[in-house]
Amino acid sequence: MAVSGFEGFEKRLELHFFGDDPAVTEMGLRQLDFGSLEQVLDAVQCTVVSAVGNSYFDAYVLSESSLFVYPTKIIIKTCGTTQLLKSIRPLLHYARHLGLTLCSCRYTRGSFIFPKAQPFPHTTFKEEVICLEESLPTNLCCRKASVMPSKTPSHSWHVFTASDDAHVPGVLYTLEICMTELDRVLARKFFKRPGDEKTGDTAGKEMTQLTGIGDINPGALICDFAFDPCGYSMNGIIDGDRYSTIHVTPEDGYSYASFECVGSIYDDHDDVVQILQKAVQVFRPATMSVSTTCTSHEVWTRVAGALEPLGLKCRSCAMDDFPAAGSVVFQTFTTRRK
Repeated sequence: MAVSGFEGFEKRLELHFFGDDPAVTEMGLRQLDFGSLEQVLDAVQCTVVSAVGNSYFDAYVLSESSLFVYPTKIIIKTCGTTQLLKSIRPLLHYARHLGLTLCSCRYTRGSFIFPKAQPFPHTTFKEEVICLEESLPTNLCCRKASVMPSKTPSHSWHVFTASDDAHVPGVLYTLEICMTELDRVLARKFFKRPGDEKTGDTAGKEMTQLTGIGDINPGALICDFAFDPCGYSMNGIIDGDRYSTIHVTPEDGYSYASFECVGSIYDDHDDVVQILQKAVQVFRPATMSVSTTCTSHEVWTRVAGALEPLGLKCRSCAMDDFPAAGSVVFQTFTTRRK
């Protein structure tokens, strides 16, 4: 294991809002101008490198991961040594000016590979929870923080949720997949060749096709970017308000890839199996975790069945219930040879 390197494990923040004026909520947060978004991201210490959108939401590839902006929901996912929780106060400020009120918050992350390199308040989960508690308005009175353990020391799942009394979890589920110890040959595909002067956008498109990422959701509108000298990010707009996102840190010794997608509990659950298998085969990790946030048990029960044919054995499974989020199920897997 390297003494220090780039931190692949992301921090993820999801905020939901409501408004009384239908004319406001129709576009809501999407009315924020780019300068306002830049100010939020400056606080986090990252920038926009590429963007795409449809009639439902806007998806931004960041210098450190992704940002998704819906009329009444925003999701920010950042890696490295970014200070994600510093985005909360400016986002609440801009939302208030749009006539929007925060009704729920969910913060999740895995276990950092280089925890001592993280800046405050991300030095410990306890400090993160204190920061969240102090940053959120008092109407979010239903709060819970938990660290979900596993039998794999490098993978545990940190969850904080807060909501008002009225917020009800929807029908969407979220899969958050963290993969480490990537196959070395496959990881090399995320390095730019020496002397390659292609732009990040052009090189990103090549990596999407070369690695098979483009086949995970064949109909997706993909916004991709390759970093110099290595690394890759992708946002995919799948169907209406659905997205997927992938981020890769390919360096040997601390290689990492994440895959996240959303779906509906009413979807064909075989689709979950196929998407999960395709995503994992792009990287063939030796160790991985899957966090499923959902109001139904139908989704997470398919995860082990999807991964075991690929030579991955389920080593642990933890479940907990969170206000405004539903159930979170955290499963870890390793290759059978480990």
